[in-house]
Amino acid sequence: MSGSDPSIVIFGAGAIGCSVGGWIAPHVSGLRFLARGAAAEALRLDGLAIYRQGDERSREIFPAAVIEDPEELATADVVLLAVKTYQIDAAAEAIRPYLREDAIVVGLQNGIENQALLPRHFNRVIYGIAWYNAWIDAPGVVGYQRRGPLLLGTPDNSLREETRALAAVLNRGVETLASDRFQDAAHAKVVINLANSFTTLVGHQFREISSVALVQRILSNLLYEGMQVLKAAGFKEHPVPGIPGWQVVTALTKLPQFLTRPIFQKNLRKMVVSSMAQDVIVRGAEATELDTINGRVLALAHAYGVRVPYNETVYALCKERFAAVPFEPMDVRDVWAAIERRK
Repeated sequence: MSGSDPSIVIFGAGAIGCSVGGWIAPHVSGLRFLARGAAAEALRLDGLAIYRQGDERSREIFPAAVIEDPEELATADVVLLAVKTYQIDAAAEAIRPYLREDAIVVGLQNGIENQALLPRHFNRVIYGIAWYNAWIDAPGVVGYQRRGPLLLGTPDNSLREETRALAAVLNRGVETLASDRFQDAAHAKVVINLANSFTTLVGHQFREISSVALVQRILSNLLYEGMQVLKAAGFKEHPVPGIPGWQVVTALTKLPQFLTRPIFQKNLRKMVVSSMAQDVIVRGAEATELDTINGRVLALAHAYGVRVPYNETVYALCKERFAAVPFEPMDVRDVWAAIERRK
């Protein structure tokens, strides 16, 4: 990075790319979006409109400098690559010829598959975790629950100085942390994201849920199984403000529901339409992050001999249901019946 105000380009005008870009735009003079089509037009004409969930009056409009020619990437010090994991190869091939060898690419994807994909294309890679929920209402219009935090790091703690310097820059607009335990954090986020498949499967936020008690039972056990898998694989908890810790998940799983229901309902209300639900239900996309997230946990479970009947069942049901066109959510009671059969 060149000095205290690097030239940053964001590639990926989805919820994370737009929210991060909007928040830091007033504080980083070299910020630009690489975008085309409807996204480029919306950003150029109207800027970025970002609002907090439940408070449309909080909407802020941020400027958005847009480039469409990838040759302009030649001046970029940092590229925030905010595309889905299954889009990485295509995105990398589109921008790699135009980047300097010393440019830093930051992968902002769910899961850890990007750790295998990005180094194939780029020399200097930092990874990022968005520990907040955001969604796209329309090109250039983004809602969010809380403003960050982001967490940056590398699996082997390389590029430590660059990571901390970039975190300081991003911190001007959104809380950003640099971690020396990035693998713990990345895997902890994978476990939290296990909820995305289940809430998509039952149509949370899209249809009435027939049994909140079963939602709690299934969801808490999904996360609890994921925690046990991480422990068996040698990963440790990496606490993040605003995210339920492992003790809370354990309590939701093991204690009677009449004691834990208020805690669960509080956290359930925080669950907006996930990125997976946006892919499956809103956009009807064929590709999802199911294998990147749930598949990773199942692979670790099988490698370390951990029984995960809840995760195996939800994964199998999602593979089947997500492939159907159009997608039809399942009643949570039917999901429970399938889990009972597997157990």
